[in-house]
Amino acid sequence: MGECRLNHSVEDVQNKLAEQAPFLPGDRAAQLSALLETDFSQEQLNELFHLLKKYDLASAEERLNRDEQMASFLG
Repeated sequence: MGECRLNHSVEDVQNKLAEQAPFLPGDRAAQLSALLETDFSQEQLNELFHLLKKYDLASAEERLNRDEQMASFLG
């Protein structure tokens, strides 16, 4: 992922999650949505936003990579 100097708010991430939810595997969208109700650092918000950004356009291999990174947020 390229570095972005813009800080994304919880609302930005929630909106991006809602936009990409139909493309995420299983109940990943619900899990991430619940997780966003907790305290997230600015760095974590930015990282999650960029994992979700254009997820629908990513190759299958890139999606798997992003899925693994998103899973790390879920513990």
